[in-house]
Amino acid sequence: MMNRKKFLQSIGAASAFLGIPFSALANDKVTTINDALRSKRIQSDGSMVGFSVDPIKKVRVGIIGLGNRGKVLTQMFYWLIQNNKAEIVGLSDLVEENLDATIDRLKAHQKSKPAKYFGKEDEWKKLVDRDDIDLILITTPWEWHTPMSVYAMRKGKHVACEVPIAYTLEDCQLLIQTAEETKKHCMMIENCCYNEEELFVLNMIQEGVFGDLTHAEGAYIHDLRKHMLSEDYYQDQWRIKHHQQRDGNFYTTHGIGPISNYLNIGRGDNYVSLTSMSSREKNLSDAAKKINSPYADIKCGDMNTTLIKTSLGKTVMLQFDVHTGSPYSRINKVVGTGAVHAGYPSRLYIDNPDDLKYWGHEWLDDTSYQEYKSKYTHPMIKKLKTISQDYKQGHGGMDFVMIYRLITCLNLGVELDQTIYDGVVWSSITPLSELSVAKNSQSVEFPDFTGGTWEKERELEVMRGLS
Repeated sequence: MMNRKKFLQSIGAASAFLGIPFSALANDKVTTINDALRSKRIQSDGSMVGFSVDPIKKVRVGIIGLGNRGKVLTQMFYWLIQNNKAEIVGLSDLVEENLDATIDRLKAHQKSKPAKYFGKEDEWKKLVDRDDIDLILITTPWEWHTPMSVYAMRKGKHVACEVPIAYTLEDCQLLIQTAEETKKHCMMIENCCYNEEELFVLNMIQEGVFGDLTHAEGAYIHDLRKHMLSEDYYQDQWRIKHHQQRDGNFYTTHGIGPISNYLNIGRGDNYVSLTSMSSREKNLSDAAKKINSPYADIKCGDMNTTLIKTSLGKTVMLQFDVHTGSPYSRINKVVGTGAVHAGYPSRLYIDNPDDLKYWGHEWLDDTSYQEYKSKYTHPMIKKLKTISQDYKQGHGGMDFVMIYRLITCLNLGVELDQTIYDGVVWSSITPLSELSVAKNSQSVEFPDFTGGTWEKERELEVMRGLS
């Protein structure tokens, strides 16, 4: 399979030699992917929309990757384990100390001791090969997400994978084909879809407060210079290496996941095209030089801005900046004919079409805002507050809510909150943004990863109540 660098080189060379516009060549690639997905979908007897499996009373879990993220997510299982809804059967990591620390904390909540797999780079396969595991949770560096997910599905396991689930178009295609062929769940776990603010906004949208939506904005703006330049935070400093080799939006899903729920993407609307540009690079390389880091040669621009159009004419602005000393923000802005919300801090404007003097001048005061927040708190948050105080664990609670919903859906045998198509669509913005940036922000089409199923409106799974 041609790798991405060679593809970019070949497509650029062909465009220059033949005088063919880059956009036409890039979109020919999209057509090829669409044709391949359609062909495979027919052979594998349909899509994964509406897919569910028989109830799994106690979900047996294997976890690959016990670094920073894996350690946090393991803790989100404690309440589920104590209530006999899940069990952690095995753990895998390159570093044995990570496994031992996790097991030591786990023993206060689970009687059985998980098996350990460590040391060799492919030791995780022994964990996946076990026949007493229902679900594999993947929290490893990005380049492992697709191959591990594919291997696990082919070994008969359901998959929950950290973000992004893919970062090449070939990865996206392979994941969909494998899920459809094996008939296994493969869900990208995007915790920001379970944050109280995003769920509050989503519930207002579902209840008609925003009217017809027209535009949304999201982002991942997070100063990661210290983490990326540290020898201790990311194993082998894997994350900064992406910034040396690539240019685009590498971390799309914290912003685009909630926005996709707001806009009903895949359930009546779909992303059809994007254009992307990056600023010059300055901040990360300057930081690297100050500490004499060997990672001072940076390709990725400080700020990437990607504009996306939907089939129904809505627009999205998505930004990515982990280089700059800027306060954290996901923006979380959504605009409708009846209301506007903007995050960081959370603010709400309610339009009053019958009173011109109030049009667009003031956010709601705190009292009025709190009244809306109380009235439209998402039902799942209200329920979890009565079940367990653990609902506030992990990034203010969204990690626990996410894992609770995942395991509960498997316990009940119902559809998961996101499909394989959701994870792939949200992740595909990365390679598509890179294509656009590489050719001076030319527009690039989205493949229709859903095979046309997006055209049929259906209820957002994340809005369902679970018994």
